[in-house]
Amino acid sequence: GILAADQLIQRPRTYATFLLWLLAELFEELPEVGDQPKPRLVFFFDEAHLLFNRAPRALVEKVEQVVRLIRSKGVGVYFVTQHPTDIPDSVLGQLGNRIQHALRAFTVRDQRAIRAAAETFRPNPDLDTLQAITELSVGEALVSTLGGKGIPGVVQRTLIRPPESRIGPISEAERQTVLKSSPLYGRYEKTVDRESAYEKLKARAEQAEQERTRQSEEREYRGEMPRPRSSGARRSSRQGILETMAKSVARTMGNTIGRQLIRGVLGSLFKGR
Repeated sequence: GILAADQLIQRPRTYATFLLWLLAELFEELPEVGDQPKPRLVFFFDEAHLLFNRAPRALVEKVEQVVRLIRSKGVGVYFVTQHPTDIPDSVLGQLGNRIQHALRAFTVRDQRAIRAAAETFRPNPDLDTLQAITELSVGEALVSTLGGKGIPGVVQRTLIRPPESRIGPISEAERQTVLKSSPLYGRYEKTVDRESAYEKLKARAEQAEQERTRQSEEREYRGEMPRPRSSGARRSSRQGILETMAKSVARTMGNTIGRQLIRGVLGSLFKGR
């Protein structure tokens, strides 16, 4: 499956939070399957620097834990980025398969990135990794993968087979074809505009105001009112009561809903089993 995040990616914090929540949710829910020859599910996180840009330390530690342990759930995780320095060292150290295309040393930062990339590979006595990174041509890459017993292989200079897929986004017609062929088609396409908390509070306040008006008119009709007040004063009083009640209810529901959203969206990242 492909997540169409062309709009979501414009909000890096929301994009990163969603992807990390998805990864953590899989880690919590999927059963243990042990060391499989091939993963049954693979994630490629493009623009991986968005996941770690200004991320708190606790969040990075959780990502490191998930990446380290989720392999036992039959899930593979690949981070795609321009520079290895975009990924924290603690997370980078958990990645077994490495594919590094050419890097050019135009700036001091580029030189640091090249040295960091070279040091992450298992050395090959027959290959100068640091020099090879800057000499790779189009289609070439330095590759290191895990062996049969989970031991990283020495780095090799490899010619990568051209991808058979098309580079670039699919058209809207093609996207609709993919959506309609999905077993989930018919469940999530329709936009549902549910009644919001504001609308519920507004309706409840209007109903309370109507009830107070009815009771006031009944008392006035029975002569229980000490003296009639002007409509302007009565309206001002009603508005004051209405605003006070609406603010109180909104504050209570807002705190409750806010706590539920935080627990629902981010709770799985930090819960332990």
